[in-house]
This record gives sequence, C-alpha cells and structure tokens, in this order.
Amino acid sequence: MRRSQVPTPALLVDIDILDRNIAVMRNCAALLAVKLRPHAKAHKCVEIAQRIMAAGAIGVSCATIGEAEAMASGGVDGILVTAPLASADATQRLYRLLLRGADIAVVAEDPACVSQLSAVAAASGRTLDVIVDVDVGMGRTGCLEIADVVALARQIADAPTLNYAGIQAYWGNLQQISPFPERSRLIAIQADRVRAVIAALTSASLPPAIVTGGGTGSHRIDATTGLFTEIQPGSYLFMDSCYGAISISENDNPFTPSLFVAATVVSASKPGRVVVNAGWKAFATDSGKPVALHGAPPGASFRFMGDEHGALDFEGDRGPALGSTIEFLTSHCDPTVNLYSAFHVVRGDEVIDIWPIKARY
Repeated sequence: MRRSQVPTPALLVDIDILDRNIAVMRNCAALLAVKLRPHAKAHKCVEIAQRIMAAGAIGVSCATIGEAEAMASGGVDGILVTAPLASADATQRLYRLLLRGADIAVVAEDPACVSQLSAVAAASGRTLDVIVDVDVGMGRTGCLEIADVVALARQIADAPTLNYAGIQAYWGNLQQISPFPERSRLIAIQADRVRAVIAALTSASLPPAIVTGGGTGSHRIDATTGLFTEIQPGSYLFMDSCYGAISISENDNPFTPSLFVAATVVSASKPGRVVVNAGWKAFATDSGKPVALHGAPPGASFRFMGDEHGALDFEGDRGPALGSTIEFLTSHCDPTVNLYSAFHVVRGDEVIDIWPIKARY
C-alpha cells in the first residue's frame, strides 16, 4: 500500500523520524546522566514501547492501569503507573497484574491508598514498589506538605509487602511555558521544593532511591537540577504544533514531527476551499486546530465543519483535487492518538506496517 492509499481518516507515523526522535532523547539523557522511562500515554502502543526499550530506556510510564495492562501484555518491563490508583476496580486490576508477574510500580499520595496497596500486594504474594507522589505546583495529585511526604514514605517503608522506592515530582503545567528562560525560572522554584523534600526524607533516614518526573518541554532543565534519577517525556516521539512552537532548550528544538492525520478531499466544488473527511472526531481540539501540511496549498488554514468534516481554506481557485490526500499536524498528539485504533507506519511513500493502539482504555 502506498501512503496515499491508506483509508482515511487515519493516523500515520513516519518510522524513520520516530526512530530519530527516540535516538535524540536517548543521547540527551545519556549526556545529562539521567535514565529514561518515557510516557506510554503519548503512544499507547506496545510496538513503540518496545522500540524505546531497545534504544536503552529502563521502562515505561503509564497514566492509567489500562495502559499498564497493555504494556505488560506486550512483555514490557519497568512499568510505573504515574497516577494514584484509588478505585476498587483499579486495585483489583493491579492485583491481577501482580499475579501475572508484571514488573510494575505505582505512586501513592494518601495513607488509605497505601493501606489498600499493602493488602493487594499481600494477597498476590508479591512485594510492590511504591513511589510517593509530590505536588509541585500542578494542584492535581500528590502530597502538598513536606511532612505528609515523609509520613507517607514512612508508612510505605513500614509495610511488609511494600517497598518505598522514591518520589515523583512532575510539573506538567510548566512544560510549554515560553520563553525558555521563564520556563527555567519557574521550574527552579519547584526544584527548590523538591530539594527540600529530599533533604527532609534523608534526615528521616528515607532517602529516595528514585526521583522521577519531567516531560518533553522540561527534560533538559530537569536533568540539570541534579535532582532527578529518571525522566518521563512522551510527546518528543511524535511532536505536535504546540510543542513545535516552543524551544525545548535555550536555542533549539531537536525533535521533528513524526505523527500525521491523513484525510481525503471529499468536496472541491467551491473556489478557495476544499472539504476533507476529518472533523471533531479525527483531532483532539483542546490545544487548537490542526495544521495542514503535506498535500495542502501553502498558507492553507483548517476549520472544523462538524464531527466528520473539516474545511481547508486557501488563496486562489486551484486547490487539492477531489479524492486527494492531505496530511495534518495535530495540535496535541496524546489525545489525538487515543481517537484511533492503529498507526499506519510509513517509510517515505510506502506503508510498511500497522501497529495497534492497545492502551486506549
């Protein structure tokens, strides 16, 4: 199958660019002396996780227990669930993963959850690694007070079936702050908080073996703080228009978009406009509109025209032909991936594979 023959709307990933992005992040982490546990919430795909692991990552981060199940079923080790598991359903699924021998760790922020995790680990006959989640300005999850971090770490360490493994500190709200010096300044404030947390834990004879966090937009800053033992970037694999608009370091963005949504022109009857078969259901919309790239006239702009359709407006009367393919760069890669069941893997103009997106739930 040729790239232009893929049934649309479809999610395309350019394997050569993907592998280049994987290599760039691997080399950066090695240079900065941190380990990599990239986030599966970006790709939700066992085949991509395996490529990342083959390139030297120590494991994968997962936002949900469903992502962890999919990664474990694909034989991926080093799984860290980065959001607290509080429901009975989630802890029961964790129990089943432990019974299956999955190499998995979790985070916790609440004493009641720690007790629940201890019971699950005991029932499985396994020892479970638990990382204390620390709130570093997002206000989403994590212990807010340093004393609570220490108390929770002590509770985990005292539980016979749990292993206190360290702390998690993730500032997702700072990933795309521009300009870069302002992002660095704001991260430095939160890094001081992490430094104080580590000092308090060390004073309590609970030094964290793992300090995990970081994302695509902050990984270089995070690594240079000297605090993190590992980082969890995800979007660097694919990139999107929001990440493409910022500097990843002081002067550059070394990552290239590898992910595209392919759509077909289904109407070309009006001058200066064509309609494609990709609308609200084809793109995540929380971060803006997609950007028309391959097959689109220069300067063309996209607008939504319903669930199944979008319009591409351009200057002049001659545009893409009826039935032609146009490829778009999404504004937010993670939730766009979640809308599709598979990646069509391309190299140049050839479709070389199809990878299922198994971790959507």
